[in-house]
Amino acid sequence: MWKINELKEKGRTAFKANYWTCVLMAFLLSILTGYAAVAYGSGGEDAEVISQSFRNLPPGVMVAVAGILAGFIIIGILVKIFLVNPLSVGCYASFIENIDHPVKLEVIKKGFRNFKNVFITLFLRDLFLALWTLLLIVPGLVKTYSYRMVPYILAEDPNTPPMECIRRSREMMKGNKWNAFVLDLSFLGWNILSVLTLGILGIFWTRPYKESTNAALYLTLC
Repeated sequence: MWKINELKEKGRTAFKANYWTCVLMAFLLSILTGYAAVAYGSGGEDAEVISQSFRNLPPGVMVAVAGILAGFIIIGILVKIFLVNPLSVGCYASFIENIDHPVKLEVIKKGFRNFKNVFITLFLRDLFLALWTLLLIVPGLVKTYSYRMVPYILAEDPNTPPMECIRRSREMMKGNKWNAFVLDLSFLGWNILSVLTLGILGIFWTRPYKESTNAALYLTLC
């Protein structure tokens, strides 16, 4: 069984050995994951307010606004398919390879090797997570850890079939979900300090440190 302290030491060593490249990769990954969260919308009260305002518009304006929103949604989906997904996978590939030896930023191009497979795999992962979350928060959280290794598997081999990728992730995380959760909790102090420094510490230390550790976890479970 892997130990959290040893894993973090391995991730920290790899990160410090290639500091600026890891910082840039982690910063790019933060932007990409942030875009994905925004692109797939806000919910709850914000969605209700937007819906109410939309219903109060005159019919002609409503049609025009609906057309504009549909255009933005289509553009957002295309950007996620052709840019966000492959770049994210490329970032994970960079962190994986950086564990063994310093890599250059150009490694992120690895995520562009198979657009179709990367898109389908991550789409299915997100769909399954959404369906599990609809049941209850806890099952959704558990499945989040079950599918945690999906992008890393794609990063090593973008041609891995979607369901095979998801199956392998479940197998790798079997018996490791709780330890992975504790691993995430171990970064809580760093995350709080990142907030207190307005995200500066997160950019230059916390996020690249955490991503390097996650890559070390993937290699340990392979």
